[in-house]
Amino acid sequence: MTTLYDYWRSSASYRVRIALNLLGLSYTAVPVNLVEGAQRAPENLARNPQGLVPTLEIDGLTLTQSLAIIEYLNDSHGGLLPADATGRARVRALSYAVAMEIAPICNLSVRTHVAALTGGAFTADDWQRHYISAGLAAVERMLDAPQTGAFCHGDKVTMADICLMPQIYNAERVGLDVASWPTIARIRARLETIPAVQAAHPDKVKP
Repeated sequence: MTTLYDYWRSSASYRVRIALNLLGLSYTAVPVNLVEGAQRAPENLARNPQGLVPTLEIDGLTLTQSLAIIEYLNDSHGGLLPADATGRARVRALSYAVAMEIAPICNLSVRTHVAALTGGAFTADDWQRHYISAGLAAVERMLDAPQTGAFCHGDKVTMADICLMPQIYNAERVGLDVASWPTIARIRARLETIPAVQAAHPDKVKP
């Protein structure tokens, strides 16, 4: 039995849902409500000492950190990273540009803390708009390369696309226009036609 502990709007959880769906792996979803602070409850800390989501229980293992989970799924089932070392390095760079540079400084705990520290002078949405805009602009430049095809790397969905989709969702939630980044917008339009990606969207899984 495969169990995913997630939150419907969590970018990291969204990534793992896309990966599981693309590989055709069925799972049971168990919600961890971040807004209510359930991530800090003893039962979540027992499976995820960082007090985060997602956590994936699969193959007798308990895995945390979305990119580590996706890499495990690639290693155990294949299909989420290119076969060649050069391609894998590029996909990882694109993935990290989103998951390690943009997402962490825009997560719920950070943006809430910023708004509190500034007494609301700098709102959570202001903070996200600034860093998401800068981050996606950099990703757009990275995609200006011959290795970019129908998707972020070539013509097959990879971990880079899996990371990109949740960040686009977050960008639009704070009023950013993805059309500002034409390559990202083109890739997004193709990804949205894939049933496995559609099924992972927060609106499809929200309680």
